[in-house]
Amino acid sequence: MKAINFLLTGVGGQGTLLASNVIAEVGLSNGYDAKKAEVHGMSQRGGSVVSHVRWGKEVFSPLISEGEADVLISFEKLETVRFIDWLRPDGLVIVNDYCIIPLSVTTSGSIYPQDEELNALITQRSKKVHWINGIEIAEKLENTKVANMVILGALSFLLDMKAEEWLNVIQRYVPPKTLDINIRAFNAGRKTVTSLN
Repeated sequence: MKAINFLLTGVGGQGTLLASNVIAEVGLSNGYDAKKAEVHGMSQRGGSVVSHVRWGKEVFSPLISEGEADVLISFEKLETVRFIDWLRPDGLVIVNDYCIIPLSVTTSGSIYPQDEELNALITQRSKKVHWINGIEIAEKLENTKVANMVILGALSFLLDMKAEEWLNVIQRYVPPKTLDINIRAFNAGRKTVTSLN
């Protein structure tokens, strides 16, 4: 059973922690030992939120060392670059194609990098990069809060796992009244990656 290290990064309010809970639980339901750790920055003020999730036959520590993440999942595209060195060379990268201008840019006059510059920095580390329009897809579903489920849908497909394995977990983590929209978002994420391949 191959161990998998997931590093999730985003900005407060994007559902990064819910996504990490789902990933950890999917690992457990597939017979892995799974551990999770979260780092809350200034999450209530739009700061970085980072989650470590590890699957393996036996996992002793939830923390991933720099350069050892097999999968980097980023809910905000600049966060991808901030944490790209945590990814092992040619690891899998999933980027939510969404920009949240950080306070450091708005107050200091710094410039948010263009997509071409971001992509160049990311692909120096890995060629396995998938840009997903999570917010755009969620907007079409009329609920931007489910963009994290779009990203999880894409992840499940890229890991070659059945949707049902994830949906069984998701239904335990989201309120019943939002289950339908979360399922539709997840399936839309899978479909998006299918259409890219």
